[in-house]
Amino acid sequence: MKNSFRNLSYPELKAKRDELKKKYMEFRFKLVIGHVDNPLQKRIIRRQIARLNTLIREHEIDALRKELSKAEVK
Repeated sequence: MKNSFRNLSYPELKAKRDELKKKYMEFRFKLVIGHVDNPLQKRIIRRQIARLNTLIREHEIDALRKELSKAEVK
């Protein structure tokens, strides 16, 4: 699961992050109500969101580096 996000494109990463954020919010509400089978799922979802944020930031930094290298060539 850790490496399954690595091969996604930038828009796919953002879409997956948004999807997991919604799932996380729904899970938090279910936790308050008390109808949760696995309370550790909250931690798993939160960590997946953090991994996605890291990969998204890596894509952004890579794009900035490419843009800067193009600017230096000109």
